[in-house]
Amino acid sequence: MGHRVIQWSTGNVGRYALRAIIGHPELKLAGLWVHSEKKSGSDAGELAGVEPVGLAATNDADTLLESDADCVCYTATADLRLIEAIGDICRILRTGKNVVSSSVVSLVHPDGMGPEIRKRIEDACREGNSSFLTTGIDPGFANDVLPLVLSGLAERWEEIRIQEIVNYATYNQPEVVFGTMGFGQPLDAMTVLFMPGALEMAWGGTVRLIAQGLGVELDTIEAWHERRPAEESFDTPIGHVEKGTMAGLRFEVRGIIDGKQRIVVEHVTRLHDDIAPDWPQSQGGYKVFVKGVPQIEVSLDMADEHGDHAVGGVVLTATRLVNTIPAVCEAGPGMLSALDLPVVTGRGLMGSWPPARD
Repeated sequence: MGHRVIQWSTGNVGRYALRAIIGHPELKLAGLWVHSEKKSGSDAGELAGVEPVGLAATNDADTLLESDADCVCYTATADLRLIEAIGDICRILRTGKNVVSSSVVSLVHPDGMGPEIRKRIEDACREGNSSFLTTGIDPGFANDVLPLVLSGLAERWEEIRIQEIVNYATYNQPEVVFGTMGFGQPLDAMTVLFMPGALEMAWGGTVRLIAQGLGVELDTIEAWHERRPAEESFDTPIGHVEKGTMAGLRFEVRGIIDGKQRIVVEHVTRLHDDIAPDWPQSQGGYKVFVKGVPQIEVSLDMADEHGDHAVGGVVLTATRLVNTIPAVCEAGPGMLSALDLPVVTGRGLMGSWPPARD
């Protein structure tokens, strides 16, 4: 039958995770939690954009958690509700269900939010004999597994840098893009992302994970950012951007070792391709640079089935989550990271799109 999975939310990432669970040969959709009354009662397949599957969404969390599901794929947005999301995750873990999540991004490393949060989650794992993993594409595969694997080709390395270069104009979370990240706001706006320590917390887990995988000790983690304005007003599929407000963002989160930056996670984000032409350019995806001997540069470009690069990244977050579920269910209890997983492959996923249904 495969592992029984509950999908938790059908937002930007959740609806693609739901679609991936429905189509995965080693998984069986066992439940679907939704926040809104409007979605409750809707067929899960219809919410995923595929054929009906005969399972209705619900906002009754208690009933779902009393079921015999093996795993919950938790993708509820947590940017402005970190402690509430951690509470949700711990509650699920205590019921004996494993959890894979992309919500609290700093938890790609178990120490990403400090020892108190780690203890709280590990206590829940012990109580439920369950496992917990945070992953995705970024933070996730593009800036943990991929650079670590490439580092294994080096004779010597001096610096490892991972860049995300994406136009977010079609990233369907306007509250994140315009609120948390500050696009469309004055260049000096103090949004969540620019609060002291926010960048270090959000991507610090990634830097710690790479450092652990490379066997090096960090002195500290530092952050830097630069903002660029829109030269003219313009519209995007997710909202309007006024002239003079933020339309481009570049930041780095740097792992410092012996006084030098050695591990760098960099984001170059635009809402229009013409913004900041002097910044790094890409069709839309990730680049990994291993500076050393030999020099290594690898590009990972992505797009959804309609050719959209930003949405392609969302799909990759969902599929990375879903495809790790069998390994997480088979792991021992506790907090996991990418370093604890076997190689996750597309086993059983060969086929055309859309997938044929029995």
